Amino acid sequence: MKTLTDKNFEETISNATKPVIIDFWAEWCPPCKKLTPVLEKIAETYKNKVDIYKVNVDQNPFLSQTFSIEVIPTVIFFKGNDAKSGFVGFREEEEIKKWIDNNI
Repeated sequence: MKTLTDKNFEETISNATKPVIIDFWAEWCPPCKKLTPVLEKIAETYKNKVDIYKVNVDQNPFLSQTFSIEVIPTVIFFKGNDAKSGFVGFREEEEIKKWIDNNI
């Protein structure tokens, strides 16, 4: 998965040609570590439909504040420049796929 930062977020989202999913995470977060391989698999499966990015909340405080990230992992679905939907905590692969399908 690709990485977003405070510096490249706006340009990446503005220039996106597909919906974007962002995983807000941290190195010290066990549920985040559990979610990463699930999202990596989904990123491959859905590569023609959505782009999935990661944002390290410890290294990117501006984005964490902008989206009021208080609990991680937090995953947000963007369509255009707008945050449309999201979830907090670990989810199984099939549940995430249904969530994506409902938001595309």
